[in-house]
Amino acid sequence: MIVIKKLVKKAQKGNDKAFLKIFLQYEEDVYRTAYFYVKNQHDALDVVQETAYKAFKNIGTIKNPEYIKSWVIRIAISCAIDLIRKNKKIVHLHPQHAEFIGTEDEDIPLSVSLKDLLNELNEADKNIVLMKYYFGYTFQEISEMEGMPLGTVKSNLYRTLEKLRNQVRRDDLYEQ
Repeated sequence: MIVIKKLVKKAQKGNDKAFLKIFLQYEEDVYRTAYFYVKNQHDALDVVQETAYKAFKNIGTIKNPEYIKSWVIRIAISCAIDLIRKNKKIVHLHPQHAEFIGTEDEDIPLSVSLKDLLNELNEADKNIVLMKYYFGYTFQEISEMEGMPLGTVKSNLYRTLEKLRNQVRRDDLYEQ
């Protein structure tokens, strides 16, 4: 952790190599986060690139170097959400025409996956679930990153988990 703090201080003073060392350390986490949101490799790589640019440009604004990883992940989430919003303007194929396009996974049984359930959540709830269970942040760290009171983070997480449980129960009833 001391090494990261020193690297952040150097990067804030304009040391490109120090920033590169920092970013390379978290690049895989940034890519996984981006891929979770945008769901394809090409867009995920675009998000990683945009994240690197924004992080480099704004490295001077970070106040607590020990939170560099969460700061970079927040930038990645923001970039991914921006890309999703931008892509919503794209016209997609109408479902009635989908029968003319073959799919490779036609014989895979339909099932509810965690990924599908998380995609049904709003962005704020999804972020809290991901930070807690995917990245392993504590409630206090999530509270600081999201700028929310600790109690609000906890209640939002537990409310969201209950929503997910209810969704799974409903889907189980439909499958039987």
